[in-house]
Amino acid sequence: MKQRFAVMFTILAFGLCVAPALAQSGSVKGTCKDVAGKPVAGAIVEWQNMDNGSKYDLKTNNKGEYFSLGVASGKYKVTLLQGGKELFHVNGFNVVSDENTLDFDLQKEQQNAAKGQGLTPEQLKQQQEQQAKQQKEVNTVKTLNEKLAAAKQQSDAGDFDSAVATLTEAAQIDPNRDLIWFKLADAYRSSANKQTDAAEKTKRLDEAVTDYNKAVDLKKKAMESGPSKPDDAKTLAAYYNNLGEAAAKAGKTDDAAKAYTQAAQLNPAGAGQYYFNLGAVLTNANIANDPNLRKAAVDAFDKAIAADPTRADAYYWKGSNLIGMAELKDNKMVAPDGTAEAFQKYLDLAPTGPHAEEAKAMLAGIGATVETSYGQQKKKTTNKKQ
Repeated sequence: MKQRFAVMFTILAFGLCVAPALAQSGSVKGTCKDVAGKPVAGAIVEWQNMDNGSKYDLKTNNKGEYFSLGVASGKYKVTLLQGGKELFHVNGFNVVSDENTLDFDLQKEQQNAAKGQGLTPEQLKQQQEQQAKQQKEVNTVKTLNEKLAAAKQQSDAGDFDSAVATLTEAAQIDPNRDLIWFKLADAYRSSANKQTDAAEKTKRLDEAVTDYNKAVDLKKKAMESGPSKPDDAKTLAAYYNNLGEAAAKAGKTDDAAKAYTQAAQLNPAGAGQYYFNLGAVLTNANIANDPNLRKAAVDAFDKAIAADPTRADAYYWKGSNLIGMAELKDNKMVAPDGTAEAFQKYLDLAPTGPHAEEAKAMLAGIGATVETSYGQQKKKTTNKKQ
């Protein structure tokens, strides 16, 4: 029995001495610098095991540094990525069960590549300057997009003063971006609507007009000097449209008319809206019942109708301007030709529209009955002249 016990004890003791095999791992760290020697912050250093495909994504801090524990031993492809774009990679880096350091110095790598390509020091300098310029552009665009996003949130919340401040900062960063000036002008125009002081409101509208003009000038220069883009004309038309609105509110009717006309010429697909806006501005500006302004408004609404025959309001406001030219003869109101047709067309397109009752009253005032495809068809009547 003693001998058997001894054997069992020996086996048990041996079993206790056997430890399970553990995977070997180590730590990895490094510093990443761009072609200008500056830290690459917010980048991803991707460690991909070349044997089993497992990956570790490590983010760099503001100093361009990264660090991680517990990276399994083996050979790795290590890639430096920024914004999803590869900047550089290293194949076959061996991770051991200890501390492993892998730095990325793109400036040195570029110099090494230049030597291999046979570049002269001057050529290398030019290459570095070009890449530094490209990197600066990337950083500038990123910052401006952040400003635009912040300003949109502020404007959506009705905080136009903050949007003006944010976009002013953006314009100071790069004053050659038409979109920045356009958005800044929008913020000024919107903020003007909330002002109770007339002088302050006028000041903000003037700022909007100035900034819209800057946006227009920069966009036109870009279109003249660079390759054309499909939406260039449409974008410039939008600039002119908003310029027209700001100018009209600032009391600059002639400037508004020019802006809306430019918009319509640039973007015929949107001409119906642009000419309607022009007609509305001319109508609102005609507080002294100037026949020339009325005629100009009618012409604008005719152009809006030609561009979009289904725009009901254009017919109503055309009729309203025509009836303003009506004359009283033998105690009867005689309106110019086309007045009744304009109101009847409005009723045909918008029989229950916001101006339906006014249109019917206008027709009654000039002795015309309502003819519309909506509801009961009535006898057709034209304008009467005595």
